[in-house]
Parts: sequence; structure tokens; C-alpha cells
Amino acid sequence: MFSLKNITYSLFQVFLPNMEIVTHLINDTIEFYKWTLTIADKRVEKWPLMDNPLPTLAISISYLLFLWLGPKYMKNREPFQLRKTLIVYNFSMVFLNFFIFKELFMAARAAGYSYICQSVNYSDDPNEVRVAAALWWYFVSKGIEYLDTVFFILRKKFNQVTFLHVYHHCTMFTLWWIGIKWVAGGQSFFGAHMNAAIHVLMYLYYGLASCGPKIQKYLWWKKYLTIIQMIQFHVTIGHTALSLYVNCDFPHWMHYSLICYAITFIILFGNFYYQTYRRQQPKREAVSSKSSKSLSNGTLNGLSKATNGATASGNKEEKTQENTGRRKRKGRAKRD
Repeated sequence: MFSLKNITYSLFQVFLPNMEIVTHLINDTIEFYKWTLTIADKRVEKWPLMDNPLPTLAISISYLLFLWLGPKYMKNREPFQLRKTLIVYNFSMVFLNFFIFKELFMAARAAGYSYICQSVNYSDDPNEVRVAAALWWYFVSKGIEYLDTVFFILRKKFNQVTFLHVYHHCTMFTLWWIGIKWVAGGQSFFGAHMNAAIHVLMYLYYGLASCGPKIQKYLWWKKYLTIIQMIQFHVTIGHTALSLYVNCDFPHWMHYSLICYAITFIILFGNFYYQTYRRQQPKREAVSSKSSKSLSNGTLNGLSKATNGATASGNKEEKTQENTGRRKRKGRAKRD
């Protein structure tokens, strides 16, 4: 018969080796993180959110919690309209992304950056600090973009909160903390200033769409934003592969990670484009062709019925006139 003491001892013997493995793994991870801090960018360590990853992780976790709790909160409530808020928000994002693009472009040009291979310069050169500051603003903009999802949920546009939407927003903000912490410059500028330019167009579209139906009817170019985004990811892969080919002095593990990350976006955005614009197109054409056929058939049938009706009525009139004429003749014959 097993006693409680024996059972406890047996469990301790089973789980103790596993606990030691977990403890060693955690300690090794902490030691590795401390080592990485020794090669981090000293220029940004005192900037907001950059001292340690906890604030960024807390914001991202709060975002994921809102994804879960927000729809529950809005379930039995009327959706918020937020029209003026969306107009202000979207056009503010237009100006912010334009500022980021302008700063990165001008600072990189002044610093003599190469679009093929550019290593990180950790000096306090004004142009290099300007590049780092613009990249920090780019990172912050990705945190502000969490409001896209918040507005969708408050307006009960739950169908807009897709896996692609959440994956894009959550990973961009979290991963760019790593970029700013260790490589706030060099090759990092290329993807950021390209993406900022695309977001100018994207938020311009959203801002105009928020103005109402009078403006929305002129916004025919939504699908081209998706095409531009997919082109961006292909350019990113090509640019990163070229950097690896020329053995650019930039962390190679970041290059490989970026290629894998861009491939996931190509797959997800490609699926979104197919589901939204390609898959529905044959259905729309089929519906329009059916409606046109039914319309033409109805017209033809109506015309044929009308024609038949006119012919029938004409025949009736002719028969009536003939019968009347026969009666008149019979009446005259009797009188005679």
C-alpha cells in the first residue's frame, strides 16, 4: 500500500530532472539576453520604450486581450460610428508616415547611404542619429496602428479583424523593438522608408473613405494598395538576398529572418487578394450574365406576348367585322 509520502517522493523524482532542465534553460536565456545588451545600440537605450522589452510586450499583450474582451463587450451594444475620430486618426497617420519617410530619405541621403549594402554606424554623427530617431518613430507608429483594430471592434466590424490583420500588427510592433534596440540604422532604413511611403497611400485611402459616400465612389484603387504591398515584400526579399550575396556587414541572422518573415506576408496577402478580388470575380460575372440573360429573355418574351396579343386582337376584330357584314346581308335578303 502506497503512502502519501511515497507518492510525493516518486513524483519529486520524476519531475526534478525536468525542472532542472527548465531552470537551466531560463538561466541560459537570461545570460544570453544580458550578453546581447552589451552589443546593443547605446544611443537609444534611454529613449522611451527602449530600456527593456517589458513595456512593448505589455502593450502587445494588452492588444491581444482587447481582441478577446472587446467583442464580448460590444456583443449587446450598438456600434460606435467614430466618423470624425477616424478622419482625424487616418489623416494624422498620413502625416506621421510622410514625416518618417521624409526623415529617413533625407538623413540617409545626407549620410551617403548605399541602397545595396549599408552597415550600421553607431556613432553620434547627426545624420546617423537622425536615421535612428526616424526608425524609432517608425517603431512607435506600429504601436499606434493597434488603434486600427480597436476601431474595427468598437464599430463591430469583426469581419475585418482577420488573422492577417492581427499577425501583421502584433508582429511588426514587437519585432521592430529588436530592430531599434540593436540595428537602428544601416540596412534597416530601406524597408522602413519603403513601408512608410506605402502607409501614406494606405491611410490616405482610409481617411478619404471615412469622409462618406460622396468621396467613397471615387476610391476605385483599393485593390492596387494590396498589389503594392505584395510588390514591397518581393522587393524586400530581393534586396535582402542581394545583401547576403555581397556579404554585407549586417547581422546575417536578421537577413534570413527578414526573408522568412516577408514570405509569410506574401502568402497571407496573396491569399487575401485571391479571396477578395479573384475568387469573387467569376461569381460577380456569373450573376451579372444571368441578370442580363433574364432581362433580355423577359424583354423578348414580353415583346412576343405583346405581338401575339396584338395579332389575336386583330384576328378577333376581323372576325367580328365579317360576322356583322353577314348579318346585314341576311337582313336585306329577307326584306327583299
